[in-house]
Amino acid sequence: MTANPRSDTIAVLGAGVMGRSITALALGRGVDVVLVDVSDDVLRAAEAEIAQQLRHGRFMGAFPDPQATGTLTTALSGEAAADATAVIEAITEDSSLKARTLAEVSGVVAPGTTLITNTSGIPIDELAKSVRRPAELAGVHFMNPAYLIEMVEVIRGPQTAEDTVAAVFSLLGRLGKKAVVVHDAPGFVTSRLLHPMINEAARIVAEGTASAESVDRLMQGCLGHPTGPLRTADLIGLDNLADALRLLAERTGNTAFAPCDLLREKVRRGDLGRKTGRGFYDYEGVLS
Repeated sequence: MTANPRSDTIAVLGAGVMGRSITALALGRGVDVVLVDVSDDVLRAAEAEIAQQLRHGRFMGAFPDPQATGTLTTALSGEAAADATAVIEAITEDSSLKARTLAEVSGVVAPGTTLITNTSGIPIDELAKSVRRPAELAGVHFMNPAYLIEMVEVIRGPQTAEDTVAAVFSLLGRLGKKAVVVHDAPGFVTSRLLHPMINEAARIVAEGTASAESVDRLMQGCLGHPTGPLRTADLIGLDNLADALRLLAERTGNTAFAPCDLLREKVRRGDLGRKTGRGFYDYEGVLS
């Protein structure tokens, strides 16, 4: 369906894995969302999955008032974000695509509209070059599933204004999130630590030291990792992970961050994790 969002609506750009998860979070907290994507088929699939995530979130007790569900509107153009009070960009982790998308939406929304990029590692200052008002852009790294993981990483770019940071915290409070602010840098904190750990775990599997199951069990039982790095990789999407590692290696100059051979081979085969039914684990018959 297509309609004009109300003034208390947030716009989410991108109906992929993270866009769906962030939308489910907002709707479950009673916030209206206009979800924008260039594909009508993707939007239809997103509506079904978001409904499923809302059911899961309610089952898990993630939403304080199960009756207070926001209204979802879908649209094929960023112009539908014109009246939103905040925009969350959640498209593919590609710096040129993100820059183009943010440039377009910054020309549509009114001055004072908070612009948020859900990048996992692209410097905010790099993306700020594309928007009309760089002071209104900040980064918020939501973890997947966004409706279950309480903490987020807020990235303040060199040009991000105090008012923007305050607006981001106000929105996150409405979404029930706790936040830690970090300074702008490639990979920030969470990706800079997590992604190389996953890469090294994949190398261990490739070398035959241990299976994926054994690596994850050891990380869970010995080091308290909730799911293990390789199950986490499957949830992130191995293509997304490989792209993020490649960018991290390029921006830091550290070639050790480059995606390992096993990870690149899985991406070449199309074994991208839960979303394709196979990654480091098989998910046949399992809903992602």
